[in-house]
Amino acid sequence: MNHPSVHQERKVALVVGANGVIGRNLIDYLKTLPDWDIIGVSRRGGENTDRVRYVAADLLDPEDTRKKLGGLSEVTHLFYAAFQDRPTWAELVAPNLAMLTNSVEAVEAAAPGLRHVSLMQGYKVYGAHLGPFKTPARETDAGHMPPEFNVDQQNYLEKRQQGKSWTWSALRPSVVAGFALGNPMNLAMVIAVYASISKELGILLRFPGKPGAYHTLMEMTDAGLLAKATVWAATDPRCANQAFNINNGDLFRWNEMWPKIAGYFGLETAPPLQMSLEVVMADKEPLWNEMVKKYGLEPHSYQEVSSWRFGDFVFSWDYDFFADGSKARRFGFHEFVDTEEMFMGIFDELRRLKVIP
Repeated sequence: MNHPSVHQERKVALVVGANGVIGRNLIDYLKTLPDWDIIGVSRRGGENTDRVRYVAADLLDPEDTRKKLGGLSEVTHLFYAAFQDRPTWAELVAPNLAMLTNSVEAVEAAAPGLRHVSLMQGYKVYGAHLGPFKTPARETDAGHMPPEFNVDQQNYLEKRQQGKSWTWSALRPSVVAGFALGNPMNLAMVIAVYASISKELGILLRFPGKPGAYHTLMEMTDAGLLAKATVWAATDPRCANQAFNINNGDLFRWNEMWPKIAGYFGLETAPPLQMSLEVVMADKEPLWNEMVKKYGLEPHSYQEVSSWRFGDFVFSWDYDFFADGSKARRFGFHEFVDTEEMFMGIFDELRRLKVIP
């Protein structure tokens, strides 16, 4: 009886932001690992399965967060991937910092065996959302003028962790692509629905972004790859209290990728034409509803499959958008994904699940 009990070996993941594209793919990956128990937290909760139990909590409310998470004494790893959008960069800080603070403090008080807190960030840390930034961006790059909630969140964790037995890690993906419905930040869905509607209207597929954005260097992060990196950084002792850029490992330009995407949908391309998708796609709901009937698609509402504002945001980057991913490799993470294959794989999945024709 001198071997450690199975109970000691088990790890318990609390995934905060369980219904987003990042949280959902993280849960899917954790389900493939035999030594994890999984609890998902979101505002809406979710349907319990034999591997995952869900908790609905309003993370903006410290009282509700304490009530809902305060009994989870078994948690060993907190994976934080929640996000609340606001109209301005400054307004993002308070709610996103509050949700992290409320989650960490509730879990820390309840779970004596807490080993790690994983924070999902992004290239906003480098000011990528503000305009042309230094590329390739590195984890050691200088900070920029606030407000920036990603930075405030990391500062909070660094301070909170002092003298504690748990460690933290911060993951910095590029634009994340993966399968999730009703998610406001899903570029693959933007492209798939935009292409499907273009095809239905019998028009060529035009790149809708800024003229310069067609020619800049871009990269993406596959949600499945990100999930693996997140678990690696949370469990490899070398990664304690470190930040990592996580990207697919290849670069592309839309001028080369766009014709390939068009080809997937059986479309030709026409020269780019700058237009706001939020504006030009606003009246397409009746057409979408007809397409759902005509092609026997699952009855997802137009709102669920539309992320036009996010598409406009990404397609407006007329500057290079990529970071150096070599730190993660130096620390031992060697996975990579071919971005073209990633897009085609997600489109295949959207077709298989009858989300698009």
